[in-house]
Amino acid sequence: MNTTAPALTPTTRALAWCLHLLIVALLVLAAGRAVADNRPYAATTVAAAAASALVYAAGPALPRIRRSPRAAALWLAAVGACWLVLLVLSADGVWLAFPLYFLQLHLLPRRAGLAAVAATALTAITAFAAHQGSFSLAMAIGPALGAAVAVAVVWGYQALYRESEQRRRLIEELTTTRADLARAQHTAGVLAERERLAREIHDTLAQGLSSIQLLLRAAERALPGAPESAAGYVDQARQAAVDNLAEARRFVAALTPPALEGATLAGALERLCATTSTRHRITARFHLTNDPAQLPTAHEVALLRISQSALANTVRHAQATTAEVTLSYLGDRIVLDIVDDGTGFDPDRLPAPDPEGGGFGLAAMRARMRALGGTLTVESAPGHGTALAAQLPLTPPADSEPEAHR
Repeated sequence: MNTTAPALTPTTRALAWCLHLLIVALLVLAAGRAVADNRPYAATTVAAAAASALVYAAGPALPRIRRSPRAAALWLAAVGACWLVLLVLSADGVWLAFPLYFLQLHLLPRRAGLAAVAATALTAITAFAAHQGSFSLAMAIGPALGAAVAVAVVWGYQALYRESEQRRRLIEELTTTRADLARAQHTAGVLAERERLAREIHDTLAQGLSSIQLLLRAAERALPGAPESAAGYVDQARQAAVDNLAEARRFVAALTPPALEGATLAGALERLCATTSTRHRITARFHLTNDPAQLPTAHEVALLRISQSALANTVRHAQATTAEVTLSYLGDRIVLDIVDDGTGFDPDRLPAPDPEGGGFGLAAMRARMRALGGTLTVESAPGHGTALAAQLPLTPPADSEPEAHR
């Protein structure tokens, strides 16, 4: 029986019912034999057995006994007192000692339970010897062996229960830890995705819109004196808007940039330089060094985005007249160099990124290179132009594969 346990498992519930049935059966046996054998005090024995059954039944029935260790101990003492009365009246009461061992070991603290079992075994041996009128070693073996078995079974069960509880708590901790880890990974993924989206928006949509804005300003300045030039600027702005819309659609669909569809990286960079030269007052030239090699999509996308961002910055801020874009295949690495003759700047005194004024370009470029195991270097000084070099290994690191379709 598990009177004070917080909850019964199916196994312990079955064991409790077995104990209930065993005690009832032994009480019925003692009362039945007293009546069948027409023993002295048969009626009193039946009454004692019935009283023992009623007192025992109060244990599982009363909630207070289930919740309070002290109430459980008092109930156990009452059951023991009824048993003593039955033991005095009938030698068959000795058999009730065995289920009492389990009750005492289960309800009492370890030392108290062991002492109670020893006292119960001694009482059972003494009462049986008194009923027999003599004492022999055989009379002591049964109760003593039953007490030893009960102690081994209950203590073994308690050890298994403690181990099971430890495993349950460990599983709960592991489940909680895994849930925390999953949340942390989700948060990290969200932050990484936000960073990726910021880079993509800066290198595609923002740069395209900036180009459209510059072309429309040029058209505005050309009006009304040079309507043909203004119309040309407007047409270029319209084409830039078409290209930007295509970028946006591909960006949303997470596909390869349209500039790379059906073309090599070198071809895409050459078209980028030609488009930049056509739309803005700058001459952008492309150069290819050595024979092109097959590149992972992630490398091509990163280098194209860096070229787009760098040329956009040159147009907006550098006041340059020329820009040289060089793509070099150097055996185990690929290098992209972008050099302009603009006003330059101090790389150590760049303003912090600002949602209104920009400033995300170099940070986004460096993030792209780090994600693919590459490097980005910038050399510039006020009045001396700017040189940007992006270098990537031709064999990407394993952790860069998720970037492949960005």
